[in-house]
Amino acid sequence: MDSTTGADAVPGTARTGAEGRRGAVVAALMLAMALAALDSTIVSTAVPQIVGDLGGFSVFSWLFSGYLLAVTVTLPVYGKLSDTFGRKPVLVAGAVLFLLGSLLCALAWSMTALIAFRVVQGLGGGALQGTVQTLAADLYPLKERPRIQARLSTVWAVSSIAGPALGGVLAGYADWRWIFLVNLPVGALALWLIVRHLHEPRRAPGGPRTRVDWAGALAVFACGGVLLTALVQGGVAWPWASAPSLALFACGLVLLAVVVVVERRVADPIMPGWVWRRRTIAAVNLALGALGLLMVAPTVFLPTYAQSVLGLAPVAAGFVLSAWTLSWPVSAALSQHVYRRIGFRNTAMLGIGTAALLLCAFPFLPYPGAAWQPALLMLFLGAALGLFQLPLIVGVQSTVGWSERGTATASVLFCRQSGQTAGAAVFGAIANGVLAARLGGASDLDSVTRALDAGPAGDGVRRAVADAVHAVYFGAAGAAALAFLVLLTLAPRRFPVLTD
Repeated sequence: MDSTTGADAVPGTARTGAEGRRGAVVAALMLAMALAALDSTIVSTAVPQIVGDLGGFSVFSWLFSGYLLAVTVTLPVYGKLSDTFGRKPVLVAGAVLFLLGSLLCALAWSMTALIAFRVVQGLGGGALQGTVQTLAADLYPLKERPRIQARLSTVWAVSSIAGPALGGVLAGYADWRWIFLVNLPVGALALWLIVRHLHEPRRAPGGPRTRVDWAGALAVFACGGVLLTALVQGGVAWPWASAPSLALFACGLVLLAVVVVVERRVADPIMPGWVWRRRTIAAVNLALGALGLLMVAPTVFLPTYAQSVLGLAPVAAGFVLSAWTLSWPVSAALSQHVYRRIGFRNTAMLGIGTAALLLCAFPFLPYPGAAWQPALLMLFLGAALGLFQLPLIVGVQSTVGWSERGTATASVLFCRQSGQTAGAAVFGAIANGVLAARLGGASDLDSVTRALDAGPAGDGVRRAVADAVHAVYFGAAGAAALAFLVLLTLAPRRFPVLTD
């Protein structure tokens, strides 16, 4: 069983001193997490107003893709920088960049400018996501980390669900530019709390080198950007077997080789090899990459299923999806009582094994069924994934010292984000393939659901949509089974936790 007692005694651990000061820092972290989560979803319902004002309908999807790509590819860079220079300067710089991007988005004069400024936002958002999670582990000893991580999970879940509703309200009753302007006072408050209340002690001599591997950072950024762009746009902007897709994947592989060469030659690489040489971290990275993959099934395809098959309004469909945001944080908060008894790995395996069974059960729901049935399934799924994700994050953070925690946390988040990007591409192709087989021709999920929204359609079309989503859920169950096998075969039974 994993040892879970005692505080992190590694020199240099961030402390705020008084409990009140730590509480102020935690409040700032929750505000920062809310901003990062909101801006990943808040734009979705304001697209008609934005396109009506700026034009650029053919490229509006980059409002989401540009932001998420920038967040994902910068995570490893910010993780290493926080280990080198400390969490506070990285978090402050990221918050300033995020707020600058928000202001520029509000002032955008064209769709091209808005997309570029969303990328600037994402460059700051990567610092917010990774550094917030790392600071949470710095501030709390191991036995208390589930509490703060559960709070952050709750903030992320609520903000992600509230984002589309808030975006629609602001775009409908004010102006779409307020979607970005509201970030300024909230972000300014979080920034002030961090500057005023977070004090990191000076590290002892012999700590991390201050020479930054900028060549490696640039190579990682370019490689991640090219490969993720190929996954995001493949099958959407151009066919998978087209020249643009093949060129991007080939370029990505070349850049990956460049990353390996550059990182092997520097003394302190931006993406160190120990992230993959240590069994615990490597296994968790792969398992959470599979989590990102399977999360696409409910987050992307369940709302479509609820509207097209169950006939629900968009708001009601959102409530079906939001069921898992109720159970996920609660399960995560209670997971400490489980992993203290059976260990991090076994707790995570219990959670992901249950999730695999629940995902397999979805295709066997009655057709067309009632809304409470998938909602109940999502409630149980959230509880299962809460048992899976949090023990792995807390476990990894507890196996490294201060000088490695930022890099380790960033690698975990990077793999999860990359899994989601790959999942959108893979499951989109699966759904469209099933639709084409059921309906004939080159049918795809987007065109079919738009036709269903425009008016009544035959039962055969709705059944085709249901079959497509069922296939996606079977694929998600396969990703969960893969995560289970990774933990069973690669992860050590007992995580090498650092204790007093």
